[in-house]
Amino acid sequence: MPCELMSFVIAFAPLFSKPVFKRVKVLLEGAILSPHIRTVANALRVMGLSQERHFQNYHRVLGRAQWNCLAVSRILLNLLVKTFNLSGEIVIGFDDTVERRRGKQIKAKGIYRDAVRSSKAFFVKTSGLRWLSFMLLTEVPFAKRVWALPFLTVLCPSERYDEQRGVRHRKLTDRARQAILLVKRWLPQLNLVFVGDSSFAALDLLNAVREKVTVVSKLRLDAALYRQARARRTGQLGRTRKKGKRLPTLSAVIANPQRKWKRLRMKNWYGEPHRAIEIKSGKCVW
Repeated sequence: MPCELMSFVIAFAPLFSKPVFKRVKVLLEGAILSPHIRTVANALRVMGLSQERHFQNYHRVLGRAQWNCLAVSRILLNLLVKTFNLSGEIVIGFDDTVERRRGKQIKAKGIYRDAVRSSKAFFVKTSGLRWLSFMLLTEVPFAKRVWALPFLTVLCPSERYDEQRGVRHRKLTDRARQAILLVKRWLPQLNLVFVGDSSFAALDLLNAVREKVTVVSKLRLDAALYRQARARRTGQLGRTRKKGKRLPTLSAVIANPQRKWKRLRMKNWYGEPHRAIEIKSGKCVW
């Protein structure tokens, strides 16, 4: 293994026993060099171990060996922060994806919407495993653009699978809340900004993490927005108000021809050097 790569891999050595760590290095280097699907068999084949008699020991690294996946994710995240010399505020993207898997041995699979083949007018379902992935968003110098570097992936079993096991089902937003608070405990000295799509625009999720981190998400255009409630007056009777006057919906703001917009220029917008956009910002209660 090259010295440049070994300097990063050696950071994970305390998490494995010596025999397992030897096999981990082989699988890691084989996964990097494999031109096809990154399976254990392909990793061994590209490393010249296709005739290995005890090939099952390499499969056991992922199936039976005892090591902590969360500890690996924590070390990987700290290595990324150190490598790119990040400080102050960092941005982390998170999104769910479906891995298409079939077979009786795949227990945690479910039926989900296929985001790739579906559209607003056509709904396509697919069977597989649902994963929630967290990615560090940073600019890679040689690419001169922001890349998403995954460091943590959480399996989100289907509701049917949890019912068969007799455990309480945790929704996608529940898994996201746990992972967000976990990442914050890993990096308490940094200001974290999490960016997700409209699937994570849930009040329970945002209310649970708003004291710790900042979450940026896509809101529904017909969401009910209000002004902030006035401060409680001396001698006022009744309960304290939680919201103020109702504000126009986002769709009404877009349709208003008298609304003034602020013009900005974005860099590296999906291959374009510059992209002109118009924004309108404000504070409200949702």
